[in-house]
Amino acid sequence: MERRTIGATALDVGAIGLGCMPMSWAYSRSQQRGDRSLRTVHAALDAGVSLLDTADMYGPFTNELLVGRVLKERRAEAFVSTKCGLLVGDQHVVANGRPGYVRRACDASLRRLQTDVIDLYQLHRADPEVPVEETWGAMAELVSAGKVRALGLCAVGARSGRRSAGRDGYEGTIRQLERIQQVFPVAAVEAELSVWSQEALARLLPWCAARGVGFLAAMPLGSGFLTGTLTPGGGFEPDDPRARHPRFTAEMMAANQPLVAGLRRVAARHGADVTPAQVALAWVLGRGRHVVPVPGTKREHWAVENAAAASLRLTPEDLTEIATLPAPRESWD
Repeated sequence: MERRTIGATALDVGAIGLGCMPMSWAYSRSQQRGDRSLRTVHAALDAGVSLLDTADMYGPFTNELLVGRVLKERRAEAFVSTKCGLLVGDQHVVANGRPGYVRRACDASLRRLQTDVIDLYQLHRADPEVPVEETWGAMAELVSAGKVRALGLCAVGARSGRRSAGRDGYEGTIRQLERIQQVFPVAAVEAELSVWSQEALARLLPWCAARGVGFLAAMPLGSGFLTGTLTPGGGFEPDDPRARHPRFTAEMMAANQPLVAGLRRVAARHGADVTPAQVALAWVLGRGRHVVPVPGTKREHWAVENAAAASLRLTPEDLTEIATLPAPRESWD
């Protein structure tokens, strides 16, 4: 697989990563099986994927334990990214950015991951009651201590307000980045980016490119919609976040089918074995050499298919067709 470098220290990773969250957090929990998930991570590594993206809150904790079982056998092949800063309680999630907590959280993650160093340690969410510089300073101490190689900021879910063509939903994220960059270099930012969620293209992605900061594209397949495998009205399990998402009502899934149809047309031009998902991932890869899409899955088949997208090259005709696809609709439109 093609390799890409992220951050000023040129961290080397496969062009496509693996989001491990669905293996043990949200997204149809009844379908989450540990042994199958382990096979999926191994299959991804076999296909050239190296970046494994997890977090202590996924499970909580069980996702890191799962990844740790793989790292115990194949640490040299993997680039592990995990996160701290969010605590899971009974029916709620709260931020905790206190320096003491950050230090304890890192040590706990290292034990669960069965490794002596975390390649990329991300702040999952800033604590509104703790200056972000204090949290980031504690994370920087972990780099000095040799427990962490580089630091990142996770901005997934951090957009402010309703999507709007006239609003930069990542304005607050950029302000945070400007502040913490003065304390210790930001190696990577993780935020949503896909054919149907392009808000990051306005300012966040250029901010990263101008400063040599890597961009980990979360949800590059639109939480599964852009794969073309979801049926409008098929329903989701109650704990699946898509059950409450304004783009996943039966009406809106039907209304947004032209997006999938466009990706299918592009895929057909590249061969019968090329899928809409691979086209969607290739589009994300084309947003810049500092961009690494991190599609999440819990199945071997999809992990291997996603990895193969790294070799797909979209033509100017393909890009024009994708650029002219209708804008995605929400249930509130």
